[in-house]
Amino acid sequence: MKSLDMKAFVRASPRTPPGRCFGPAREPVPWTPIRGRVANGYWFLFLAVLPTGCAHGPDYQVPNVELPATFKEGPGWKVAQPRELLARSPWWKIFNDAVLDRLEDRLALNNQSLRAAEAQYRVAVAQAEAAGASLFPTLTSNLGVTRSKASNAKSTGTTPHLGLNASWELDLWGRVNRLVEGGEASIQAGMDDLEGARLSLQTQMAQNYFLLRVAEEQQRLYRETLAAYEKSLVLTQHQHAAGVATTSDVAQAESLLRSTQAQALDTDLQRTQLEHLLAQLTGHVPTNFSLEPATLTQELPDIPPTLPAELLERRPDVAAAERRVAVANAQVGVAAAAFFPTFSLNMSGGYQGNGWSSWFDAPAHVWSLGPTLAATLFDGGLRQTQHRQALAAYDQAVAHYRQSVLNAVQEVEDNLAALRSLNEQSVAQTKAVQAARQAQTLTENQYRAGVVGYPAMVTTQTATLTSERAALTMRGRRYTAIVTLIKALGGLWQEQP
Repeated sequence: MKSLDMKAFVRASPRTPPGRCFGPAREPVPWTPIRGRVANGYWFLFLAVLPTGCAHGPDYQVPNVELPATFKEGPGWKVAQPRELLARSPWWKIFNDAVLDRLEDRLALNNQSLRAAEAQYRVAVAQAEAAGASLFPTLTSNLGVTRSKASNAKSTGTTPHLGLNASWELDLWGRVNRLVEGGEASIQAGMDDLEGARLSLQTQMAQNYFLLRVAEEQQRLYRETLAAYEKSLVLTQHQHAAGVATTSDVAQAESLLRSTQAQALDTDLQRTQLEHLLAQLTGHVPTNFSLEPATLTQELPDIPPTLPAELLERRPDVAAAERRVAVANAQVGVAAAAFFPTFSLNMSGGYQGNGWSSWFDAPAHVWSLGPTLAATLFDGGLRQTQHRQALAAYDQAVAHYRQSVLNAVQEVEDNLAALRSLNEQSVAQTKAVQAARQAQTLTENQYRAGVVGYPAMVTTQTATLTSERAALTMRGRRYTAIVTLIKALGGLWQEQP
């Protein structure tokens, strides 16, 4: 077993060791969606009054995960050194199928589930960016007119007033910094969730497309088989008329023909429903969608060695789980900072006088400026409870992350084993089809020569059809398994230069 250090995988985010104070001379903060807002129009303000303080709570470290040195079901697949997260490529192009390429492109543009996932990501971004509002001061203004009269006054007075108030919480204990840190990790987790939804839909498209092509191969098989069965029925009828075959032979030949026709109709239904499903995945109604039948001539691609360590770099669900550990870690820091008082700067200014014209006089100008220090003296144990809750949520996120890694390794192992077994079964099934066809040819020749009866020919015909259908089903299962393996590997096939 090897403990994997995934530092190269973790996306850049601000980290401040516990107890370390930060001020104007601190290290540059990485560019992020939230912190980038500060630079867009407000950088001069924050450079002028950048607060100093200390970040509380644990610094984030990616949890270690014990991984095997090699895959059990994939001899020769070894652990690689961690690398930066690679851009996800259009993996389906390895099948060299132009129709599949077009379908995947349509899915990317029109699939409504994918659009919903993208909208959900934008919702997550907006919610996470709300944490960045704490980086800015709060500005409010008010404009009003007051009519008043004292009990001993002879007239009513009018007092207009205009005010501007500003308040800003200085992040002395790193609470806001941790909130922003958690928001950035939430955005990254949302992006990984979107990639996971996209990958899932892409694999659904590929799997069902290949199943449709296999169904078309079965349709061709049934057409050829039915044509042969019709010839056998006519031959048996002629032999019955000549007194060579019995009535039961004719009935058996017709029964075999009709039952095979029913099976062919069921295959037609499967193909039609798969076409409807592809229409739905591309965002179309079945009425306006159709695929021309095509021969599935592509050979299954060879699988290049992909490594256990790369699962943590490629799989969107694993990446999202790791980012949610970072979110939970930031919340621990927020809960820890709640034990310390808050320090705010408050400022107000404006005009107030007995009339509108008096605003231009110096006595009508009013302002105030002062700091505020607020601390909770007693809350009945609320902050302690919230801190324990944050720690428990962090432990839960770590467990989910490690479980996602275990699930990823299991899925790869399962599909490697399935592909190896299916490849072996396919070789054996191909030999079975060849033997069945040879036996059918010999039996048909013997039947025409009158050496054997019709039941012997029915047996060989049925065995041939069963073997050929099994071979096609095996082919579909191999395509399904290889696409599922791609999904388990995170959608990437080949080593990037």
